[in-house]
Order: sequence, then structure tokens, then C-alpha cells
Amino acid sequence: MFGRDPWGGPLEIAADSATDDDRSRNLQDYDRAALSRPLDETQQSWLLGPGEQKKKKYVDLGCVIVSRKIFLWTVGTLVAAGLLAGLIVLIVKTVPRHHHRPPPPDNYTLALNKALMFFNAQRSGKLPKHNNVSWRGNSCLKDGEPGLFKDLTGGFYDAGDAIKFNFPQSFAMTMLSWSVIEYGAKFEAAGELNHVKEIIKWGADYFLKTFNHTADTIDRMVAQVGKGDTSGGPDDENDHSCWTRPEDIDYERPVFQCSSCSDLAAEMAAALASASIVFKDEKAYSQKLVHGAKTLFKFSRDQRGRYSASSEAAQFYNSTSYWDEFVWGATWMYYATGNNTYLQLATTPGLAKHAGAFWGGPSYGVLSWENKLAGAQVLLSRLRLFLSPGYPYEEILSTFHNQTNLFMCSFLPYYTSFNRTKGGLIQLNHGAPQPLQYAANAAFLATLFSDYMKAADTPGWYCGPKFYSTDVLREFAETQMNYILGKNPRKMSYVVGYGTHYPKQVHHRGASIPKNNVKYTCKGGLKWRDSTKANPNIIVGAMVAGPDRNDGFKDKRNNYNYTEPTLAGNAGLVAALVALSGDTDVGIDKNTIFSAVPPMFPTAPPPPAPWKP
Repeated sequence: MFGRDPWGGPLEIAADSATDDDRSRNLQDYDRAALSRPLDETQQSWLLGPGEQKKKKYVDLGCVIVSRKIFLWTVGTLVAAGLLAGLIVLIVKTVPRHHHRPPPPDNYTLALNKALMFFNAQRSGKLPKHNNVSWRGNSCLKDGEPGLFKDLTGGFYDAGDAIKFNFPQSFAMTMLSWSVIEYGAKFEAAGELNHVKEIIKWGADYFLKTFNHTADTIDRMVAQVGKGDTSGGPDDENDHSCWTRPEDIDYERPVFQCSSCSDLAAEMAAALASASIVFKDEKAYSQKLVHGAKTLFKFSRDQRGRYSASSEAAQFYNSTSYWDEFVWGATWMYYATGNNTYLQLATTPGLAKHAGAFWGGPSYGVLSWENKLAGAQVLLSRLRLFLSPGYPYEEILSTFHNQTNLFMCSFLPYYTSFNRTKGGLIQLNHGAPQPLQYAANAAFLATLFSDYMKAADTPGWYCGPKFYSTDVLREFAETQMNYILGKNPRKMSYVVGYGTHYPKQVHHRGASIPKNNVKYTCKGGLKWRDSTKANPNIIVGAMVAGPDRNDGFKDKRNNYNYTEPTLAGNAGLVAALVALSGDTDVGIDKNTIFSAVPPMFPTAPPPPAPWKP
């Protein structure tokens, strides 16, 4: 009988009669024969059973079969990379960091930080704890008179004296507010936004005390606190005849009221209106300022007259007209309220004519506490550039824009409208004393108008047949501010505390008298005025009146035409410095000033009713 050999060949099976020994012997022969040949894996598995198995060379990942060696190398590399990354992160977290320092502030930013300190030194009333002028203290806490104006504390002293002249003080606050509205981002970058807003609020809060701000109609307001007329003789103690610290004042400070003061009321309305835009996010306070501004502007229009016509202020801050304040005030009222009535007034040709918009004159294009026409023209040019309201405003807005172009041309050295000193200072007041405040205001307007044009994608403007790039306006502003900061024949910074060479005998009572617990009498303090030594207190940030037409300067305390700083002058300085400061690619804030202005196009009609057959 033959069967199949399980190892691959025929197998003959012995008959059943064979003995067990024979079978066993035959099987052993077969086993030796089988073992003499190599066995395949299957055969070995039959013999050896579930014994030791050979390691697999591949790894089955489900959808992919990869080499076991490559798999182990890959996993190992990933684990090592993870551990290395963790180690690096641990080192970075634990090792002290060395931050890259930001670039140092530019000169304009450094000067700006100081210029704002001057307003802290000029504060009247109970000072905040963080006023940060060590030699100043609470002063004139009894300002006021019985009745409506019993509390007139606060506000700012005008200059080196302790008088509060509300006319130039209002202009100063308007200028500061305007600079914040246009360059708020730059103030913030310089770390001064909260500081300048606090200064503006200090002034605005005081202004609200100078008239009945809760009423809709008034018939009088306060024009001045303190007296400066020295014609009464040596026994008439007042803020000009006495040389004493404001903290030690014990003489009477009269309150001057006015009932026909259109210029002052319109200027103060501009101050409150512009401040309301600065504080637009503080709704209740902003509305309070707007209401006060409306009341003042109505008063200015209802009861016509110059505030200085029958006041001692004519000796110090004489106003020649109120028409420019009407245009200026109405423009700010429009921006603060969005009421077209104010825009209609600001663009009335007759008003512009009375304000001198259509004739030259020695002060044409010169912005100052006395003449705001140039500022109004720039503000209204802004409206045309960005909103273009069209009829019925286009004609006068176009005229104002052209006039702005013309007086911007007059700032350029290629024209002879204004002389310049050999050192390069423009003589906007034609060689009269105290020229720096006018140059600072012009630098602000030039930089601002240049930024307007850039924001409106306008590369420049024409002066007659010649085209000028916007850059020349900024260059003009820089030359004037650089002169003020020390690039002049005397190599002197006219901003106290900036640089190393600046005026030491500033005409200022508080700065010139030491804080030594000695109360000097009205005449006893004159020894400090007449001293030839430097002031014991440095009035940081004060821009003095400036040099003469020959670039000459006398650092003498008793010569106020050289060494006295003013509130209005420093406001223009701050505005010009912030406009020029920081990154030149950061321009104006195009929209904030228009926050209350309604859309300048007709409301779209409602959609037609659905069609019905």
C-alpha cells in the first residue's frame, strides 16, 4: 500500500502483519532520511510548534508597511527632537531676557515732554497731588466775589505774574485741544496724552465758573481775575506792582466782568467746543462743555463789543476786532455740534470780509491770541479737503482754501512777505518783541496743512506758477522749531530745561523766589527780581519771549521782552512739537474732529412699495 509522504515523496506502508519493532525501525530510518534534508519554515513549525519565532523585518501600520529599522529611527528622531525642543524652551524661559531697547525719543518729543510741564507751573488754585512741580503750592484760593462768581479758583496764571487773563488763556486751551484732536496718537506715543487732557480739563473747568454755564442765555461773564495796572502808584499793591510768590499773595484780586465782549465769549466758546471733542468719550462732561459753548456763542452774537474796549486788559491783551473770533468760534461750534447753522455763519462772505479774509495787511496769515483768521481758514480748508460739502458752502470754502495756500506760500523762504533774522527766525510780528510765539504757531499750521494734503493724497500746491511739495512746509516748520530749540547764532535753547544752554533768569515770580518758608512782602520780593543770579527754581518747559530781530538775547529777569514766557506762547509750542514729533508716517486723525458732523449727502429715499398687479 502506498500513501503520500508528508515530506514530498511516495510512502510505502508495510502490511499489518509487521511487528511493532519493525515499524519502529522503519520510522527511524525515515526520520534519519528526512532530517538529512533541509526543512522549510512550514515544516519546521510543524515539528517545533509554538517555540521561538524570528523577529519581523517590517512594521504594519495599517495602511502602510514600513521597514522596522526606518520606523524605529523615525520614532527615535521625533522623541529626541521633542526633548531638545523642550530643553530649549526651558532654557529660554529661565535665562534672563535682554530686551532690545526702543529707539531714543527724537528732539521734538523730548522738548514736548518738557513744554507741557510749564502748564503745571502755571496752575492756580488747589493743586493736584501729582502736579510734579516741587516749588509750587496752593494759591489764590479766595479768587472770586460775592454773588454769581463767588468761586473763581483754578485756571492758569498768564505769564510771569499771577493774573488770569481769560482771553489768551482761552486761546491757549483751544490750541491744545486742536493739537490733541489732530495728533492724539502722537501724544499717546510720547506718553503725554493723559497729561495734556488733564491740562485742558483744568482750564475748561475754570472757564465754566466764569459764566452761568447752566443757563441758555447770559448777560455777563468774567474777563479777568487780578489786576495789572500800576498807574495807581507804589501803594497800589497788585499782581504787577508786587513781586511775590502766588502762594504768598495776600492783597486784593479784583474780578473784571464784561457784558459786551464778543471776542472773549466767542474765543471761550471755541475753547469749550474743541475740548468737548477731546472728551467726546466722556459723554456727560462733553455735553456739559457743548452746552456752555452754545451759551457763550449766543452771548457773543447778541451783545456785540470788544472785551478790552473798557478794560485794563487793553494794556496787555488788546483785541482789535471780534470778527475773526466769530469765524473761528462758529467753525469750532459746527465741529462740536454738527449744527449747520454754525457752518452757514462761518461761511458767510460778509463775516469773512469783516475778519479781513479778502485783504492782506501786516498780520495776514499770522495766527495769534489776537487774530484767529488763519486758524479758521485752515480748519475750514480741512472740511473741504475731506468732506467736500458742496453747495451752498463750496464757494467760500474754496476761497478759504486758496487763501490758506497763499499764506502758506508766505512762510517759504523764496518769498519776501516776512523778513528773517540772519539765523533764520521768521519775523511774523515784523521785528517787534516776543517773536517766538508767532513762529511756533506758524510751524504748527504749516505742519498740519502739510499733513492734511498728504492725508488727502495731494502731493503739494501752487504758489503762483510754481508747484511745491508738501515736504517744504514741514521743512519750514523744522527750521523754526530747531531755531527755538538751539540751532541759532547763540546756540541757546529758548525752552527752559531743554538742552544744556537755556535762559537762567526767566521773568517769573514763582521761579525767581526760593521756597524757603519765608514770606516776602510785596516790595520785599523785588530783591529777587533784581538779582543777577540764576533763578533758584527751574521753570521747566517755559518758552521765553525770544530774541530780537538781530538774533540778540539778554538773559535778564527784569527784561520781560526777552525772558517772559506766556500761556498762549507755550500752547503753540506744544502744538508744533507734537505735530513734528515721532514717526513722520503717522499723520493726522482724519475722523475724530468730524465725530458730531452728520453725513454730507442727502438721505436716500425709502425703497418703493412692492408691486401689486
